[in-house]
Amino acid sequence: MNRKMRIALPVAAGAAALGCLAPMATAGDAPESGAKAHAAKADASTTATISRATVIKRAKTWLTAIDGHQVPYSQSKTFKGYRTDCSGYVSMALKYGKPGTNTVGLASSQFTKKIKMSQLKKGDLIIDAKGSNTTRHVVIFEKWTSAAHKSYRAYEQRGSYGTDHSTRSYGIGSDEYDAYRPKKY
Repeated sequence: MNRKMRIALPVAAGAAALGCLAPMATAGDAPESGAKAHAAKADASTTATISRATVIKRAKTWLTAIDGHQVPYSQSKTFKGYRTDCSGYVSMALKYGKPGTNTVGLASSQFTKKIKMSQLKKGDLIIDAKGSNTTRHVVIFEKWTSAAHKSYRAYEQRGSYGTDHSTRSYGIGSDEYDAYRPKKY
């Protein structure tokens, strides 16, 4: 194992089930009751503020964190204390408590406020918290690709790939994704 990559099993029982699933991956999100319990563990880190630029800078670190390569996706492993699923990755970027809250927790009023897609700013989140335990997902918005707002650049941790920075259109049209603004801004 590479010395720079510290991957260990999550400390909390069942923490592997608290992640989320990016489209085309194979594991799921925890039931909502577990999400609320897990979200409560991150209380101390929900009140500190962070800049949008810092969130993007932190998100970028996982693109090349392992000898120039992205952090691999997993719901049963951690990297520097954070789960390596989508919600663990977003929790890391926002400096929430380790190992990170889950997708349903990130969409809760404890962490975020729902906004319109047209209001998205760098560092906001696009979340599917209503989907099934095999489709819940969260990405970090960076910027619109054009004035038409048909797609955007985002950072995400996705199944079968790992950390990614690419063009996405979640939340545009009819799907279960919504825009959220972290309360830390």
